[in-house]
Amino acid sequence: MSHFKLNKTSNMKNIFIIALLFICNSIFAQDAIEYQTPPKEIYDLVMAKPTPGVTFDSKGQYMLILERSSMPSVEDLAQPELRIAGLRINPNNFGPSRSAYTTGILIKEMATGKEFPVAGLPANLKAGNLRWSPNEDKAAFTNTTNTAIDIYVIDIKAHKAAKVNKAAVNLVLGSIDWVDNSTLLYTAVNKPLAMAPKKTLAPKGPVIQQNLGKVAASPTFQDLIKSPFDETQFEFYATTQLVKNSNGVETNIGSPAIYSNVEPSPDKKYLLIERIDKPFSYLVTAYGFNSTMMITDMNGTLVKTIAKLPSSELEPRGNDNVLNAPRGYTWLSNTPSTLQWIEPLDSGMIKNKMEFHDAAYTLAAPFTSEPRLFCKTAMRMYGIAMLSNNTYFITEGSRAQHRQKLSSLNPDRSLNLLIDRSTDDAYNDPGTPMTEKNNFGRNTIKVINGTKIVMRGIGASPKGDLPFLNTFDIYTKEIKQLWRCEEPYYETVTDVLDYDKMIIVTNKQSQTEQPNYYIRDLKNNSAKVITAFPDPQPGLRGITKQKITYKRKDGVDLAADLYLPKGYDAKKDGPLPVMMWAYPREFKSAADAAQLRGSKYTFTRVGYGSIVFWATQGYAIMDNTEFPIVGEGDKQPNDNFVDQLTWSAEAAIDKVAEMGVGDRNRVAVGGHSYGAFMTANLVAHTNLFKAGIARSGAYNRTLTPFGFQNEERTYWQAPEVYNGMSPFSYADKIKTPLLMIHGEADNNPGTFPIQSERLYNAIKGHGGTVRFVQLPFESHGYAARENILHMLWEQNQWLNKYVKNAAGTPYVK
Repeated sequence: MSHFKLNKTSNMKNIFIIALLFICNSIFAQDAIEYQTPPKEIYDLVMAKPTPGVTFDSKGQYMLILERSSMPSVEDLAQPELRIAGLRINPNNFGPSRSAYTTGILIKEMATGKEFPVAGLPANLKAGNLRWSPNEDKAAFTNTTNTAIDIYVIDIKAHKAAKVNKAAVNLVLGSIDWVDNSTLLYTAVNKPLAMAPKKTLAPKGPVIQQNLGKVAASPTFQDLIKSPFDETQFEFYATTQLVKNSNGVETNIGSPAIYSNVEPSPDKKYLLIERIDKPFSYLVTAYGFNSTMMITDMNGTLVKTIAKLPSSELEPRGNDNVLNAPRGYTWLSNTPSTLQWIEPLDSGMIKNKMEFHDAAYTLAAPFTSEPRLFCKTAMRMYGIAMLSNNTYFITEGSRAQHRQKLSSLNPDRSLNLLIDRSTDDAYNDPGTPMTEKNNFGRNTIKVINGTKIVMRGIGASPKGDLPFLNTFDIYTKEIKQLWRCEEPYYETVTDVLDYDKMIIVTNKQSQTEQPNYYIRDLKNNSAKVITAFPDPQPGLRGITKQKITYKRKDGVDLAADLYLPKGYDAKKDGPLPVMMWAYPREFKSAADAAQLRGSKYTFTRVGYGSIVFWATQGYAIMDNTEFPIVGEGDKQPNDNFVDQLTWSAEAAIDKVAEMGVGDRNRVAVGGHSYGAFMTANLVAHTNLFKAGIARSGAYNRTLTPFGFQNEERTYWQAPEVYNGMSPFSYADKIKTPLLMIHGEADNNPGTFPIQSERLYNAIKGHGGTVRFVQLPFESHGYAARENILHMLWEQNQWLNKYVKNAAGTPYVK
C-alpha cells in the first residue's frame, strides 16, 4: 500500500511538472510562425495594381503616364544596406536602398488623345527623379539597377529614350537636374566599389564622444554615425564627382567632395555649392553636418567662399529657435546671379526680446561687395518668393503660436502685411500661389492683370473640403473666385495650363467615380476627361461612407469618416463591432479644432495601412476619427493630453452607438506612430475598448527628452508631462488586449523599436494580454509584400478574437 502511494505521488509530481512546463511555455515561448495572409477580400484589395501617376508639360501638349511599382518582396528589403549618417544606402549601386519606382512610361498627346510607348527604355525599368527639360521637349530620369544608376533622356516628340551617361550616378546625397536644354548636372561615383573600406574584426580603440560645455540638445535621430569605421564608410559612399553632361559628353566640374547641394544660378554662369566638412557628427544626420557654402564658376573654379556653417547639433531646442548661423542659401529666381539667405538677429533664441528676429540678405555677382540687407521680420522668416512682376513675398511665422504671415516687400524694404492667419484655421486658408516659368526657366508666382495672383486651395468649409481656384489682389487684398469644386464631387486643381484663356487641369472623383484627370476651360465652362483609369479595387464598391459630426464634453466639435459594410441595414442587422483609427493633432484654438476637415465625396480607395479593409469583414469603421489636443492662450495642449483623448473617444463611441450602427461593448482603437502612442494611452487610462492596435509608436517619452511632436518643453522642464503622457509609466494598468507591431528597422526619430520591446515586456510582466509583432527589415512605414500581408492577418486575427467574437463586457466610461 505504501508502495502504491509512493508511485501515485511520483505520478502526480510528473503530471504537475508537465502541466507547469506547458503553462510556462505558453507564457514565455515566442510564436515562430511563417508568413500568413489575410482573408481573400482584404488580400485582393491590397494586391491591386497601383493607379498610374501623371505629369504634364506646362503648355499642356503632353502628358506622361507613369506606371508605379508594386510592393517589393521581403527578399528585396533584405539586400545589403548601410544605415549611417541618417541615410539608408545601397552599397552596391551608390543610391538609396529604399525607393518606389516608375516601371513603365507612356506619352500621351493631349490634342489627339493618342498614347505612345517610349522606345529605348531599359529592361526592368526602375525610373526615378524625372525632370522636364527647360523647353520641355525632353525629360530626364534615373534608372536603378543592382549595380549602378544611369540617366536616360526621353525625346518627347520622337517617343524615344536613350542612356546619356558614362560615369555611374551617385544618389547617396546627390541628384540630377537640367542646366539648359542640352546639359544635365549630376553627381557621379568617385571611386569603384572595390575600394570600399573593409571592416576589421577588432577596432583600433574605443568609441569616444565628448562635449566641452556647449549646449547640444539633439533630437533622437536614428541610423547615425557610431564609430570611426562608420565615418570612413560615409566618406567613401557620399563623396562624388560633380559632372556636366552636354549632349552625352561628360565634363568633370571641380574636385571630388561630399556635395549636399548644388544649384546653378539662373543665368547658368555660377554654381552655389554646399560641401559637407569633417568632423562628422555622431548626434545629427548628414544634412546637419558642418559644411561650407561656396560659389564656383561652371568649371568648378572657386569664386567665393560664402560661409562656414556649424553642425546643427548646436541648434537650440524649441519650435521657433534656430541655429545661430546663416540659413536658406539660394538664388533669387528673377535675377541673373544674386544670392539670398536668412540670418537670425536674436542669436537663434526666439525668447530674446527684439523688434526683428530675422533678416534676409542678398549678394550679387561678382560677389565682391558687402551683402545688402533685403528685409527684416518680426517672426521667424520662412522664405522669399518672387512674383512675375518683380514683387517679392515674404513669409514668416511661429510654429509655437501656430501662426503665419504673408507680406509684400515695399520699395523702402518695409513689409506690407497681406495675410495673417492661424495655421490651424482651415476655413480661412487662402491657398497656395500658382507659378509659371520666367525668362530664366525658374518658377515664379504668376501675376495676372498687373495686381492679382492665382491661388489654389483645399477649400475647407462647414460642408467639407470644396477645393477652389481664386485670385488675390496684392494691393487691395480682394479675393475673387475663379472656380470651385461642386458637390457631390471632390475635384482638385493640378495645374494651370493657360492663364489668359484660363485652361486648367483637375483631378475629379466622387463616391461612385474613380479619380481621373480633366481639362477645364473656365471661360467657356467646359470640361474634357483626359484619362480613363479603371477602378483598382472593385471589392470596395457597395461600402457606404459618410462624414459624421458630434461634440465632446468640453464643447469641441468633432468628426469622423464612417464606413459601413455593403448591404448593411441597421434595423435588420443591428449594431456592428467598431474599429476606430486616429492620429491626434495639437491646436491653439478650440474653434480651429472644431472645423470640419476632409470630404465625404471622395472615392473609397485603401492603401496597405488603412483600417477600411475591415468594412469588408462586417465592422463599422471610424477612420480619420478626430482627437484634437487643444491648449489655448498660455496653456499647452499636452497639459491635459490624456483627458482630451478620453473625451474624444467617449464622444465617438456615443455617436455610433446612438446611430444604432456601433456596438459600444465591441469597439477597438488603433493608430500608427503618434496614433499608436494615443492608442496605448487610451487602453492604459480607460476601459472604453475591447482591444487596441498600436503600430510603430513611442511609448516612453523620457526616451525623447528634448521634445516630441509639437511639445517644445524638455523632460527636465516638464517631467510631469513626460511621465503622465507615457503609457509605459502605466503598463500595470493595461489590461485591454493590445496588438503591437513595429518595423525592425524603424528610422523615424523617437520611434525606435526598443519603444515597443520595452512596453511589451512591461505589460507582459504585469500579466496583461499583449502580442508584439516585429516585421523584418521594415522602416517606419512598411513596404514588403509578405510583411504587409502578415500585418493585415495579425490585425484580422486580433480583431476577430477580442472584438468581433468577444464576450460582452459592459462599456465603462
